[in-house]
This record gives sequence, C-alpha cells and structure tokens, in this order.
Amino acid sequence: MELSVYLKSIIDQDICPIVICNLEHEIIYMNPEAVERYAKRGGIELIGKSLLNCHNEDSNSKIKKVVEWFKESKENNRIFTYHNPKENKDVYMIALRNHDGKLIGYYEKHEYRNKEIENPYGDFIK
Repeated sequence: MELSVYLKSIIDQDICPIVICNLEHEIIYMNPEAVERYAKRGGIELIGKSLLNCHNEDSNSKIKKVVEWFKESKENNRIFTYHNPKENKDVYMIALRNHDGKLIGYYEKHEYRNKEIENPYGDFIK
C-alpha cells in the first residue's frame, strides 16, 4: 500500500480543519473537519477555487508574503499567523515541499491549547 493512503488517513482523522493549497492559492484538498467548518462558505465546493476569495485584502497580502518567504529557503517552513482566543488555538501557515525540498503548496495548521479532558486510552484500557 502506498504511503499516500496513510497520509490521507492522518489528515482526514485530524480534529482540526486542514485546507491544502497549491502555489496558485487554489484549494486542492479539504479534510472532513474543514468541509464541515467552512460549510457556510461553500464546504466541499471550495475545492478548485482560490483561497484568496475567502479572505480580505490584508489577509491575502500576508498569505502571498508568507509564500514568498517559504520560497526563499528550504528552512522557511512554518510561521505563526495568529491566536484565536475564542477557540484557544494558535494558527500557523506550513510549507509543503516535494522530496527535493521544492515548495509545492501550503496549508494552515491549527493547534488547540485546551487541556485534554478525556481519560487516557478512554475507559476501555485500565
């Protein structure tokens, strides 16, 4: 089985929305959480459309500048973009690179800061 099947499963099981874009800012994939989160904006229908249509001019300018920064060096792969206090999460833009390190796209990574309230391993492992 190809590694890509496993990687897609990892993305699809994430509890955070993941929207993957190519260098033309075209949305090429949304995980189920992203489809649900952005349902009012079109959900699955956003695939194939420009991410820049979903943001204001200021945000678009910042997105474009970050992509240019990603292109400057293979070391430029992650940048903090904002903290969402309502959901207590930090948000980052992450570079996506091919096996040679060439930039091929990007995505937005959400990292929640809330303490986990579930029991370790659930209730079925004691």
